[in-house]
Amino acid sequence: MNITEKVVSDPEIMMGKPVILGTRITVELILEKLAAGESLEDILGAHPRLTREGVLAALAFAAEAMKTEVAHPLSKTVS
Repeated sequence: MNITEKVVSDPEIMMGKPVILGTRITVELILEKLAAGESLEDILGAHPRLTREGVLAALAFAAEAMKTEVAHPLSKTVS
């Protein structure tokens, strides 16, 4: 899958955040919903313009971004 065909960024749409092509659905929103435990079917049901391929493209985009960004460790809680 070519991520750039499914995930785009335009300063005029959602302040330039990466979105699924043809929608205003951000990669961030998809990741937040999955992290909250929503299923793929839940997400697709809530966003009729979104496709399974769009969700997979969002995941691939996020994975690729993690390869190129500097990762900062989460703060640890002192017990």
